[in-house]
Amino acid sequence: QVQLVESGGGLVQAGGSLRLSCAASERTFSSYRMAWFRQAPGKEREIVAAISQSGGSTYYTNSVKGRFTISRDNAKNTVYLQMNSLKPEDTAVYYCAAERATGLIKVTAGGYDYWGQGTQVTVSS
Repeated sequence: QVQLVESGGGLVQAGGSLRLSCAASERTFSSYRMAWFRQAPGKEREIVAAISQSGGSTYYTNSVKGRFTISRDNAKNTVYLQMNSLKPEDTAVYYCAAERATGLIKVTAGGYDYWGQGTQVTVSS
């Protein structure tokens, strides 16, 4: 069972940048599809971005396209989320998720089997 640990969250002003990292315990990290989700108070958990096992395919929700970049380093068992031009509406707890499956990238929380504990991102106006 893979364990995921997020880091890199914090408080930033609007327009600023943050890079989130998610370190996985599993030696077969490269066999997992990875994703970042976020959940704001009173809202459902939503996907932010996802990346295939090789890194060759990515998905972004519309609200972050052009601002966020998901990437992975299979040699370091780590997935990243570079967040630029942050907006107050990006404020949420960000979660790393993993799924050991092939096929189309899944965009709902139910499609992922393993989750990190979350890291808070707060964007002030």
